Amino acid sequence: MAQSWGREARGGGGTSVVVKMESPDWAVPQSEGAAAGAAGGKAGRGKNARQITWVLLLKAHRAAGKLTGAASAALSVAAAARRRVAAGRTDADAGAAPPGESPALRTRFYGFLRAFLLLSMLLLAVDVAAHLQGWHLAVDVPDLLAVEGLFAAGYASWVRIRLEYLAPALQFLANACVVLFLIQSADRLILCLGCLWIKLRGIKPVPTAGGKGSDDVEAGAGEFPMVLVQIPMCNEKEVYQQSIGAVCSLDWPRSNFLVQVLDDSDDATTSALIKEEVEKWQREGVRILYRHRVIRDGYKAGNLKSAMNCSYVKDYEFVVIFDADFQPQPDFLKRTVPHFKGNEDVGLVQARWSFVNKDENLLTRLQNINLCFHFEVEQQCQCELPESYEAYRKQQHRWHSGPMQLFRLCFVDIIKSKIGFWKKFNLIFLFFLLRKLILPFYSFTLFCIILPMTMFIPEAELPAWVVCYIPATMSLLNILPAPKSFPFIVPYLLFENTMSVTKFNAMISGLFQLGSAYEWVVTKKSGRSSEGDLVALVEKQSKQQRVGSAPNLDSLTKESAHIKKDSMKKKHNRIYRKELALSFLLLTAAARSLLSVQGIHFYFLLFQGVSFLVVGLDLIGEQIE
Repeated sequence: MAQSWGREARGGGGTSVVVKMESPDWAVPQSEGAAAGAAGGKAGRGKNARQITWVLLLKAHRAAGKLTGAASAALSVAAAARRRVAAGRTDADAGAAPPGESPALRTRFYGFLRAFLLLSMLLLAVDVAAHLQGWHLAVDVPDLLAVEGLFAAGYASWVRIRLEYLAPALQFLANACVVLFLIQSADRLILCLGCLWIKLRGIKPVPTAGGKGSDDVEAGAGEFPMVLVQIPMCNEKEVYQQSIGAVCSLDWPRSNFLVQVLDDSDDATTSALIKEEVEKWQREGVRILYRHRVIRDGYKAGNLKSAMNCSYVKDYEFVVIFDADFQPQPDFLKRTVPHFKGNEDVGLVQARWSFVNKDENLLTRLQNINLCFHFEVEQQCQCELPESYEAYRKQQHRWHSGPMQLFRLCFVDIIKSKIGFWKKFNLIFLFFLLRKLILPFYSFTLFCIILPMTMFIPEAELPAWVVCYIPATMSLLNILPAPKSFPFIVPYLLFENTMSVTKFNAMISGLFQLGSAYEWVVTKKSGRSSEGDLVALVEKQSKQQRVGSAPNLDSLTKESAHIKKDSMKKKHNRIYRKELALSFLLLTAAARSLLSVQGIHFYFLLFQGVSFLVVGLDLIGEQIE
């Protein structure tokens, strides 16, 4: 007689499992076995139907839950966008133009994008009308001429202009950008292979000789060279306390290092707070001085140069520079100064950055991916990432405008210098041209201008490996130094292309000495992680019996709360017009691509347009209620 054992796995999305074992046919009569088999088959079919129904209902319930969550998220984004648009604060409201820059010059690039957007919308309307006529966007000119009507004749003329004039020029420009793209991708691949080689071989910088700055506890102060530490600041109300506290706690004989706090603040309250902090550490026995400039001549570089003119500077062998948000570890000097010992070729030792707020929001996570790759080979110390898009945008403008100014000013001197040919080649071609000029140029031109244009001029095209596969591969290589950020690989790829408009604008302004090249806005800091870092620092110092130099954490907590309360009243999220114009342009091109079934091009344009929209509405990074 047939026997069956079964067990239902209900809940948790699992399907029913039925295990059936049958005995030989001779165990029962044929008719009885057939009847039992028929009854068992009906029961089994009924049971299986119920089980399948349960599974389908469970999956439908889960799908409905996911759709509800997605709808809720979409509604939240839409509501935030509506509030942002209703607020009416655009990037043009950020303040007056920098000295030497006219308002017309500042809006020229945006005007170009707006005109290009209007043209693309007009072309999309024409192509939609042609598609409704059944021409399918790929009809030959003679066939169009055979069709009667003014619209057919006009569309035939447009197709002829595309074929004979526009497509060849666009294809030539696209091919040139693809060549630049391949060269830059090869450079990035070589850098990644270099990172892998260093990791596998365990290569680390090692001092050529011991002695100065060693960890010998019996060494006297004479074994430690004289070190001058500089901290340039400008309105750094959020981070000045943590920075000064970390520097004053460096593990180095106090008689052998001097701290210069170089304040360029134009806010009297901030200057008073910084000066008070310096005086507090002076009472603790730290050799620290406060310098304030009324005129910010030369900005940060001018501030540092001015401090080097002090008469006492000649007594110091080494100079250490920390930005206002840097938090060096106590053993920083002991790990860096020894690299100069016995090596006359070393004039600079630069330490790597690590970031105390890399998990604060999506913007800081994407920055961490980029900067982890940048610092993988070169550098290792802690600082802070900008948490708002406005601050990050201004920082990137400085970082990409500055190298082009240096290239313009120093090119002739580099050519005339006595360094070797390959060092000149590395500095001029690889650093200035390839990584600082070509990269922002092709990123913006290829993916934000040429690709949308190929949708409206389909006779010129970009292959899928240029649009998707190589960029995805490069992004994967970039993310290897920060493996925990792997889930953000797609947003990272889209965000890097989104930032190309800012980097391209900065590169042009620096190269051609436009007015915005001289705009030097200090990156806004939040100081959100400073309290926890100081607590850890104080605990470490207490073990070393150096509690006397610890900062007052109670006052820090109260002051940081007061600062955040005040800043919430002053700061606003903004609308960025250039990014919004490009988002509408890319979404229009995506609609055109959908008509002609362009495959991967449609998805890239769609998601890239959405990323520009999110950034343009300032929905990435720090959100201010």
